[in-house]
Amino acid sequence: MFIPLAILTLAVISYFLFFNQTTEYKNPVFEPVIADPSVIKVDDGYLYAYGTEDDWGDGKGSHYLPIIRSKDLISWEYIGDAFTFDTKPDWKDGGLWAPHIAFFNDQYYLYYSMSTWGDANPGIGVATAEKPEGPFKDQGPLFTSDEIGVLNSIDPFHYIDKDGTPYLFWGSFHGIYGIELSKDGFSTVGDKFEIAGTAFEAPWIMEKDGAYYFFGSLGSCCEGEWSTYRVSVGKADSIKGPYLDKDGNDLLYSEGTLVLAEGDNFAGPGHNAIVTDKKGTDWIVYHAIDKENGWLPNGATRRPMMIDPIVWEDGWPIVKDLVPGEGKQKGPKF
Repeated sequence: MFIPLAILTLAVISYFLFFNQTTEYKNPVFEPVIADPSVIKVDDGYLYAYGTEDDWGDGKGSHYLPIIRSKDLISWEYIGDAFTFDTKPDWKDGGLWAPHIAFFNDQYYLYYSMSTWGDANPGIGVATAEKPEGPFKDQGPLFTSDEIGVLNSIDPFHYIDKDGTPYLFWGSFHGIYGIELSKDGFSTVGDKFEIAGTAFEAPWIMEKDGAYYFFGSLGSCCEGEWSTYRVSVGKADSIKGPYLDKDGNDLLYSEGTLVLAEGDNFAGPGHNAIVTDKKGTDWIVYHAIDKENGWLPNGATRRPMMIDPIVWEDGWPIVKDLVPGEGKQKGPKF
C-alpha cells in the first residue's frame, strides 16, 4: 500500500511530539487531603487514588475513603467515596484508614484499616466492587490485632507474587508482617512472617530487576508542620525477605536507607504508593504537610497528595535531594 510522503511525514512528527511533549506540574497535586494514598492504573485510561477517611471542611462531613482519578497523575478529580454513612463497615467502632486497592479475581479489592487513636484492637477489613469507583460492598474483617497476634494491625498492602500467591502485608510500629491470603482474598493461610521491625508502618513493596523493595514510613504522621514522617527502603531477593538496607543491615533492626524526608516547605512526607509511567519512570505518590497550611478546620492534620520521580542509583531508589519536589517540575508520561 502506497502512503503519501506528506501523510507519512505528518505521522512521524505527531508521534515524536506526542512522546516527547513536556507536561509540568507543581506539588501538591491534590488538595485539601488524600492521606495514605493507594494508587492503581485501570484499563479505562485512568489512575485511581484512594485515601484515609477525613472531613475536608467542605460541609459534607466525613469522606469515607475518598476516591479521586486522573489520566496523567497530575490533574485529579474527586469522584466519590468508597462508602457512605449508611454503607460504612460496622464490624467494629472506628474510622476507616489507609486503604489499599488491588485488582484481583477480576474485581477490585479495597483492604482498609479500622481503628481510632489509641485503639487496643484495631483490625483490617476488605470490600469489593466491579468497578474502581465502586460501589464497594464490605466483606467484613480479615482479622483484628488480637486475632492475628500483632499490636496495632493497620496499614494493609496487597501483593501478588510471581508465582501467583497473594499476600497481605501490614503493620504500624509493632513490626511489619506478611501472610498468605486465600484464593478468594477474604481470609489468611498459614503463619505470619516478619519482614521489618518496629521503626516502620505503611508498607509498600515493588519488584524491579528481580529484586524486591520494601518502602516503609517512619516517625510521626499527624502533628501538622511538626510531623517527622519520612520514607526508607530495604531490598531483598525474596518476597519474605530478609530486607536489607544499603549497608547490609536487616530492617528487623535497621531504619533502612532514606528515600524521602522533610524539605523547606513540606514536612512529614510518607505513606507512599509507587506507580510507573509509560516511559518506565517510577513515581512515588505520598502525602505531606504544607508548613504554612498544616491543619484542617476540624483540627486534623491537612495532608495533601504529592508526587515525585524516583531516581535509581546503583540499584537503589531515591528522590532528588531526599526532599519533596518544589516549584515546577517535568511530569510523568501517560
